[in-house]
Amino acid sequence: MDLTFEHFQYERPQFDRFSASFREELSHFRQASSAEEQGEALARINGLRNEFTSMYNICHIRHTMDTRDEFYEKENEYFDRQMPAYEGLVNDFYKVLMQSPFRPSLEEKWGRQLFTIAELSLKTFDESVIGLLQEENKLSSEYTKLKAKARIDFRGEEHNLSSIVRYEMDKDRTVRKQATEAKWAFFAEHAAEVEGIFSQLVQVRHRIARELGYENFVELGYARMLRSDYGPEKVANFRRQVEEYIVPIANQLYERQRRRLGLSRLKYYDEELRFSSGNPQPKGEPEWIVEQARQMYSELSDETRRFFDFMRQANLMDLQTRPGKATGGYCTFIGKFGAPFIFSNFNGTSGDIDVLTHEAGHAFQVYSSRDIGISEYNWPTFEACEIHSMSMEFFTWPWMQLFFREDTEKYKFSHLSNALYFLPYGVAVDEFQHFVYENPDASPAERNRAWRDIEHKYLPQRDYDGHPFLESGGYWQKQSHIFVMPFYYIDYTLAQICAFQFWKKDQEEHSRAWGDYVRLCNAGGSHSFLELVQLANLRSPFDDGCIASVVNTITAWLDEVDDMAF
Repeated sequence: MDLTFEHFQYERPQFDRFSASFREELSHFRQASSAEEQGEALARINGLRNEFTSMYNICHIRHTMDTRDEFYEKENEYFDRQMPAYEGLVNDFYKVLMQSPFRPSLEEKWGRQLFTIAELSLKTFDESVIGLLQEENKLSSEYTKLKAKARIDFRGEEHNLSSIVRYEMDKDRTVRKQATEAKWAFFAEHAAEVEGIFSQLVQVRHRIARELGYENFVELGYARMLRSDYGPEKVANFRRQVEEYIVPIANQLYERQRRRLGLSRLKYYDEELRFSSGNPQPKGEPEWIVEQARQMYSELSDETRRFFDFMRQANLMDLQTRPGKATGGYCTFIGKFGAPFIFSNFNGTSGDIDVLTHEAGHAFQVYSSRDIGISEYNWPTFEACEIHSMSMEFFTWPWMQLFFREDTEKYKFSHLSNALYFLPYGVAVDEFQHFVYENPDASPAERNRAWRDIEHKYLPQRDYDGHPFLESGGYWQKQSHIFVMPFYYIDYTLAQICAFQFWKKDQEEHSRAWGDYVRLCNAGGSHSFLELVQLANLRSPFDDGCIASVVNTITAWLDEVDDMAF
């Protein structure tokens, strides 16, 4: 592609005009006299949707690149208002699709998953909730903007929530304690505002769920996530397995960490420092990191070489943190240009490499399936998406020497340990969200108390050293997913178990593991989560014994490492 992202033309979609065109094509689809005619109308509907969502995604990217940009802030507000109406149009399409007399032919071409998506999506929307959906979008954006505007004064410098992180990992305990306290002082100062936003979000989501005929938001939340082959019961059983099997292993790892750091007790501000000699850090600046990544992806496979060259040549990565930039990292897709986009906030830590390989996994998948021919299949459901990203972190292990040099083995030990550390936190976030939406009238204090109880269950090692905000249960307020994408967090833990399986297979036979991975990426969203797991020759993370079977191999690998030598 000759165009670079800076030259992707943005034009606000005029919704009335878009809506009229969409309804005209929907009428052609409804009145089609053959499967071929419906297929042609479907292609035109897909083209209209592609144009609209491409403008939305360009706006979203440019808004998050600089939340202070007044033009894109207004455009973002416009989309916050219009997206529910857009969802209504797509809902109308799904209604007509489900009634198609040519469903067997359409299903033969596109598979069952399109109809599964349509059926679940119809359960998440009605014209009567458009105003509530607009309110939900507005509140989510308020939380994102609040975090993006964070100004943390630390040792004479101004930091945001991304740049302060490196000081939370400082070898000097006083520095990391002060940095961690400075970060949490921001959240404590804004706790009333954050809790107010969240209380409104919970109530709005509960009202939407009730309006749509649900008892509460839980079932609606699962439908929004398009979960067709599992529900809350299977997820609860998965959480129980993590509690029974992973929490004790994580506790052993924390004890090893305490000994490495030479501490009598591991406090919350110590947890991010893995080694007394310092955490592994990439040995260069962002431009240098991208150049090493170019070599890595050119050597990993022909597919990844073509993909990464495309990303670099079209400037489809924004990796450096700066004032006004939204926090976090993500990958999105601009369908009009067939272009994934990677957004991150590099801060000089090993997380820069984690987030680059993680988001590159997402980007590689959507690049691989971008010509699949229908919007629903560009991405799979979220837990399947995270398999691509988390597995890519492991497939790139043989090239970590490029980034970490003499600290490569330290990085690998840290990376694998971090993946295990994450699982109890990930299921804690999920259990908290179930509590919140099963108890929508809980007060902020009751929610915080519930979070603290859940922490004691899954993160028993956590010692807040008397910090009043954290002791009272405020930690969850930093987790954007809870505000912006409810129930999107267990996905990471399910995918992590799948990624561990790829790590294990890659150790045994790379070509077989990589072949399974590429087949998974090429399939995009054309199957449900458990069908994609099967397609990739993986075992369902819900199966009893699955967690134990793969984690045993990982703990054996970790046990062979003399981590005191780092």
